[in-house]
Amino acid sequence: MNIFFQIDGGLGKSIMATAMVKAIKNKYKKSKLYVVTAYPDVFLNNPHVEQTFRTDQINGVYLKYIKDKEAKVFVEDPYRNSNFILETQHLFQTWCEIYGLEYNGESPELYLTQPEIDYFTPFYKTDKPIMAIQPNGGPQGQGFNYSWTRDIPEPVVLDVINHFKEKYTIVHIKREDQPKYPDTLHALDGFRSIAILLQLSQKRLLIDSFGQHLAAAMNKPSVVGWVTTNPGVFGYGLHTNILRNKFTKRPLLEQSTYQPFALAQDISTIPYTDLKQVFDSKKIIQALEEL
Repeated sequence: MNIFFQIDGGLGKSIMATAMVKAIKNKYKKSKLYVVTAYPDVFLNNPHVEQTFRTDQINGVYLKYIKDKEAKVFVEDPYRNSNFILETQHLFQTWCEIYGLEYNGESPELYLTQPEIDYFTPFYKTDKPIMAIQPNGGPQGQGFNYSWTRDIPEPVVLDVINHFKEKYTIVHIKREDQPKYPDTLHALDGFRSIAILLQLSQKRLLIDSFGQHLAAAMNKPSVVGWVTTNPGVFGYGLHTNILRNKFTKRPLLEQSTYQPFALAQDISTIPYTDLKQVFDSKKIIQALEEL
């Protein structure tokens, strides 16, 4: 049987989907699994995947893989499912239910090659242990470099940097248009090299973005800050999940659709009177110390 599994969305969602390919193959062991994604490099060397296609390069699939053949096509998006929208269960559970699969605790995996590891490791050679941080997320061109609904505010990030900068080399995972911080180095751009950085690091401060999914794939426990997204939907038990503090202002929900907040919202809608109120810096620092 040929099975096509399409993932629509960002890098983090494709990394999460590596858990789904295991769940699919657990049920359809003799199938050939084809993955359609905007991030085919996520599935490089994955033993569960026969072939990966870019989302914009699937013309001709029908004649070659589906017509007159036993086939299944998994294209339903779990983000449109009521259980996801209402946050009643983890995304993996919702995804499996949509496709008639059993969820048995599968988690993300990334298959790095030894040449990759040997090539990128020297770039992160320092005289101190490494702390990796990803305080901001989202794609290029969202219109602003700080989204209050999931990013860690600058005052909190600076508290963390000032606490750890003497003992650690702090490597910042960021887009080019996101804030730069003093006493940090800029991580290499490719996400596979960032996976190696996470593997080499001793401490990790992340948000609900691709970094925390990569850390889970590398089995590297991390401290993850959550503002309006939910670790019960997107998170992992191996991480220390730090929830935001209570809002100090009434949130503006009059324009909300099915969920109260968008993944990216600019600072004009933030329901706090001060950025220092979003997280307790001491709580994050203590969690990092204990990591």
